Amino acid sequence: MTYKKIYIVLPALLFVALLFFTAYTPENIDERSTSNAPQRKTESFQYVTPPPLPKQLSFAGENVPLEQFDIMERFDRELIVNCYFHSQTIRFIKLAPRYFDIIEPILKKNNIPDDFKYLAVAESGFDPRALSPAGAAGIWQLLQGTARDYGLEVTSEVDERYHIEKATEAACKYLHESYEKYGDWTTVAASYNAGRKGIDRQVERQKVSHYYDMLLSEETNRYVFRILALKTILENPETYGFNIPKNEIYPKLKAKTIEVKTSIPDFAVFANQHNTNYKILKEMNPWLRDTKLTIQADKTYEIKILTNKHHQQD
Repeated sequence: MTYKKIYIVLPALLFVALLFFTAYTPENIDERSTSNAPQRKTESFQYVTPPPLPKQLSFAGENVPLEQFDIMERFDRELIVNCYFHSQTIRFIKLAPRYFDIIEPILKKNNIPDDFKYLAVAESGFDPRALSPAGAAGIWQLLQGTARDYGLEVTSEVDERYHIEKATEAACKYLHESYEKYGDWTTVAASYNAGRKGIDRQVERQKVSHYYDMLLSEETNRYVFRILALKTILENPETYGFNIPKNEIYPKLKAKTIEVKTSIPDFAVFANQHNTNYKILKEMNPWLRDTKLTIQADKTYEIKILTNKHHQQD
């Protein structure tokens, strides 16, 4: 075939192909294939509305300047995220009484504002076994070095970062030291995420000293606002569409404490001796990290034994 004939035939072939594909576009196929199908009613669509913003908001008694556009939008972002992350937020609401019952009295005893219990939620999501890629562990996500600095034992058999009461005491010490340094609780909360050195670098660079005035990393920029969103929802769940029946709230776990002064060679045997099992023993004492416990002379540990074995409210 000569090039001249190709130039004559090719346009004709392209024209025919164009007619074919026009006739069988997805729109036309859908139109033909669904011509007899029932029409979708607009009532079946899901209508999503943004969660209501509070007129006023505070953290640890300190005002959140929602009148500033960036502050309002950053808070709004975290409120939307947590309101529409339904599965996680429902779980938080169900677990809150169990863990707040432990954390609140310790915060109060140490003169730490009650709102810091929401920092623990943001850190670990009520997971006493939480372990970050950086090695931070427990409800308060403490690093090994920090934990040891504040008096916690961290070994292959015992890791008190997973001991909720002792870890909360250690976190209180850290928070107090930060407050002595910064003088406001909001910046203290930010420093828990960024580290004091991280905050200090930005204070020096930006010539401001308050969290709401600083430009920080994406994680720390969002951190305090996530705490605020969690506080807002957990304090007013019905306002944000979470209607959890009282009987579906997870019960507080009641336990008796046994003082142990001699080594335990096998926790399975120990559990059976105390009318429980290995699984529940570890559930109640996540700080016990091995199948045994070696106890040095003059050392005493307190181990919790569950007493309310069934799902029931107080």
